[in-house]
Amino acid sequence: MVDLAIKGNKVLTSSGIQKAVVLVKDGLIVDIRAELPENFSGDVLDIQDSVLMPGVIDPHVHINEPGRTDWEGFDTVTRAAIVGGLTTLVDMPLNSSPVTTTAQAFDQKIAATSGQLHTNVGFWGGLVPGNTDEIERLIDKGVLGFKAFLTHSGIDDFPNVTEADLRKAMPIIARHGLPLLVHCELSTDEKLAIGDNRSYQNYLSSRPKEWEDTAIAMMIRLCEEHNCRTHIVHLSSANSIEPIARAKQKGLPLTVETGQHYLFFNAEMIQDGQTQFKCAPPIREKENNDQLWEALRSGIIDFVATDHSPAPPDLKQMPTGNFMTAWGGIASLQLALPVLWTAARQRGFDVTDMARWLSEKPAQLAGLSHRKGRIVVGYDADLVVWSPDDSFVVSAEDVLHKHKITPYLGEELYGIVEQTYLGGVKVFEDGEMVMLKAGKVIYQQNDRLSETSKKRTD
Repeated sequence: MVDLAIKGNKVLTSSGIQKAVVLVKDGLIVDIRAELPENFSGDVLDIQDSVLMPGVIDPHVHINEPGRTDWEGFDTVTRAAIVGGLTTLVDMPLNSSPVTTTAQAFDQKIAATSGQLHTNVGFWGGLVPGNTDEIERLIDKGVLGFKAFLTHSGIDDFPNVTEADLRKAMPIIARHGLPLLVHCELSTDEKLAIGDNRSYQNYLSSRPKEWEDTAIAMMIRLCEEHNCRTHIVHLSSANSIEPIARAKQKGLPLTVETGQHYLFFNAEMIQDGQTQFKCAPPIREKENNDQLWEALRSGIIDFVATDHSPAPPDLKQMPTGNFMTAWGGIASLQLALPVLWTAARQRGFDVTDMARWLSEKPAQLAGLSHRKGRIVVGYDADLVVWSPDDSFVVSAEDVLHKHKITPYLGEELYGIVEQTYLGGVKVFEDGEMVMLKAGKVIYQQNDRLSETSKKRTD
């Protein structure tokens, strides 16, 4: 017997948005039809004119546990995710302690998830100098790919790699068909920022576009040389759009994301001392960011991810407003969908674009495109119901991140999440969590799901 039927006038199927009924059984989408079957005896949800979309997938999240749970943690971040319609997260390897650069550290991270996951979570392994021998051990553990920095990560335990390090690692990663995600900034020793440490323009000048452009050019070259899936995270420099387009035209396995904050805010809007806006690479000028929108429209940029990277108020230098010493990271996970939709609707995009940028394309990066990211028969029934025409004002009381510091406070955003489903089970509805601890760990190997542990079968 089918467990659930969701019927609505705006169901985002692979054929576009249409009136449809989605039938769910044992956590999977088993049918999509025009009308409810006769004599249907399961539960029926009529969402009317709300949108039914695949759950949001964010492959760029800093959860920080174990070791820095005072910054964030599995409990708070996955609660915030579910409320925001996010059904799958992929955790970055650097902000926990220990960092996820060894198989042993990965085991510690998995142990820390126990009893805390309210949405599904997968993991990237870390690539740092000297851990080449750990790459295949981490792959055996089930990481979805690897993350590297080309400049200081902000965490001393996660140093940046050099071109020589990449040349050792990329052939191994390529052999397994996994992606290498890269923070692309190649810094120089030249002191580029002088003057007032509270000045945003001073901070912006300290991380110029050239840092990104040089790094991206190197990664394009190495991508072609090693035929290794290469993913550029949080693109902010519009100067690199054309080289990326040429690389894609050549058929290189290159993908690119940008962040919501580069599309929603512009440097001209940021006042001195507002360190809640600090991120790296920095939010650039409107002219630059308009070009990012056009690259997203054309598909040169594949999708959008939050790079949720929270920190306590003292690390964000909220009392002093010192941009040069503040932690570089923007907290926004819960608002991923409404932030992007609010900005996109003003530019003429529609909800089908949201599904592509927030669900389908991120699933491809994480190796989950055969079962997540679309409303298709046989796929996991990870779903979000939301109202694109309703708005709300972001308040600290509504933010479920561990810390309420976010540049979106006070912003009116469109797109209210009404319900979230994990495997066909309703876990959030109308502002309330209706089921806790329904999330699972996502492993790369055979794409098996497990709540706390994975046994390898050969």
